[in-house]
Order: sequence, then structure tokens, then C-alpha cells
Amino acid sequence: MPPFDIPTIWAFVIAFAVFAYVVLDGFDLGIGLLFQFFPERRDRDVMMNSVAPVWDGNETWLVLGGGGLFAAFPLAYAIIMPAIYAPVIAMLLGLVLRGVAFEFRWRTERGRGLWENAFIGGSFVATFSQGLALGALLQGVVVSGRAYGGGWWDWATPFTLLTGCAVTAGYALLGATWLVLKTTGDLQNHAYRVARPLVFATVGAIVLVSLATPFLEADYWRRWFEWPGVALTAPVPIAVAATAIVLLRSLESRHDWRPFVMTLSLFFLCFVGLGVSIFPNVVPSRVSIWAAAAPESSQIFVLVGASVLIPIILAYTAHAYWVFRGKIDPDAGYH
Repeated sequence: MPPFDIPTIWAFVIAFAVFAYVVLDGFDLGIGLLFQFFPERRDRDVMMNSVAPVWDGNETWLVLGGGGLFAAFPLAYAIIMPAIYAPVIAMLLGLVLRGVAFEFRWRTERGRGLWENAFIGGSFVATFSQGLALGALLQGVVVSGRAYGGGWWDWATPFTLLTGCAVTAGYALLGATWLVLKTTGDLQNHAYRVARPLVFATVGAIVLVSLATPFLEADYWRRWFEWPGVALTAPVPIAVAATAIVLLRSLESRHDWRPFVMTLSLFFLCFVGLGVSIFPNVVPSRVSIWAAAAPESSQIFVLVGASVLIPIILAYTAHAYWVFRGKIDPDAGYH
């Protein structure tokens, strides 16, 4: 197959959308995960104000990724979705719960504690479910003919619990470094203290997932450890280690923006590692992007629409972040 045909282009479009969602909604969910470690009402107000202008727009990328998979690779969508129905349903319910809690927390005094707990719980459920779904996809999906051939509970394994914990730790780290970037004073100091152990938790989880993954499928092992592939894959863990060291040093030196950038770099490197393990399959070790692709005319038609919509989404997203750049004013915000 040619290296950059239409299915390949669509694979990169969907990968970009998923990565954009992970890094943008990741720190947003991370704020919810960290809420319990910041009990002061004023701190919680500032934390919510730091994401209020952008949090709902971040989820646009989730819709684009899921819709793109359905439009460009319908066979993969038909196989993957039944395999991860439970985590996906839980994720959507968590996102709905935290969205409602985000709005209602500002509009009640008597029920404020209830909605804050709902915000924490919804953030955790959505985050952990995303990790479960990732683990379920990585560990392999049973395919029977052109359909999912496994059971309802196939996603529930020790490996998926590990990936759930890894994503939770990573999102919490994103949230902590976002607070370092956007806040000042005691709140920022607390964020620095919280971020350091989260670096070790995240990197530890990355190491555990990386050690377990090659044993899930023989194809993973060949890609990572057999020559000549190892010459291309070896720089990834080295880069992860170097990034983690720079991240820790930037926290120690109390740099404002570098911890967040380094955390994003960690996520990018993990995403690269995921691509090394899976590509060019869309259902790992089962179905390739070419086997799962919609007719070329359909893919081209949808790609034309995506080529118009994606720049628009990027433009208004960049505009929102630019308008609300800088530190958060504790005395102003979302009310």
C-alpha cells in the first residue's frame, strides 16, 4: 500500500483529533481530579475559573475523533464500539455529570458540597473509563468475521485497570501543571507540591504499561524489540526519561510554563509509542486501516468537510486560549 493514501491520511486525522482531545480535555479533567486536594473555596473557584472559558470546547475533539472513526473506518467502529461499550457509556455519563456540576456549583450555596463531589466523581469516572477503553483496545479485541466476537466483560482485566490508573495519574499531572501555569500565590505553591509526586506516579505508570504491553501480542514484541525496528523504537523510552528529568527540574526551579509543556511532551511521546505498537492497524493486530476503510469516494467526501472544519476548530480554539491567556485573577471569573 502507498504510504500516504486516503486511509492513511484519515488515520492521522483521527489520531490528531484524539491527541488534541487528550491534551486539552486532560488538564480540564485533571482539575476535577485535584479538587479534593484543594479544600479552600477560594482555591476551588480559581481552579474552575482557569478552565471555564475552554472546558466545553475541548470536547469538540472527542466528537471529531469518534465521528471520524465512524465515517472513515466503519468496520473498525462496528468492531471496537461493542468491545468498549461499558467504558464508553461510563465516560459519557461522567462527562455529563461533571458538566452539570460545573454549572450548578455556582448557583447554590446549600448544595455546593454535593455538586463539588459530583464534579470530582464525574471527572474520575470519565478519566478512568478512558484508560479502561485504551487498555481494552491495546490488549486485543476478539474479531469474528466482520464483527466483535467477545463478551460484555472482556474489557475488565488487570491490564485495563493499570491503564485506567495510568491515564488518571497523567491527567492529574496535567491539571497540576496547568494550575502552575495559570495561578499565583498559595494556590500555585500547592500545585507545585502536588505535581512532584504525580510526576513519579505518571512515569511509574508509563513504565509498567510499557513493560506489560509487549507481552499482550507477539506483534507488539516484534515491533519494539526485534531488529531493525528496535533502532527506531529505542529513542522513545530514552526521550521519556529525559523529559521526566526536565519536568522535575522545572518544578524544582519553580518555572511557570515549562512543567506544563514537558507534561504535554510526555503525553506526545506516549502517543508516539502507541502509534508504533498499533499502526497501520486500526484494531490492533486484527484489522488494518485499509481493510476497515469506507469506500474511497466516501472518505474523500468526508475529508473535504474535515479539511474545512478542522482549521475552523483550530482557529476558534486558539483564539479562546489567546484571549484568556495569562494568570487567573482570583477576584474575577465565571459566576
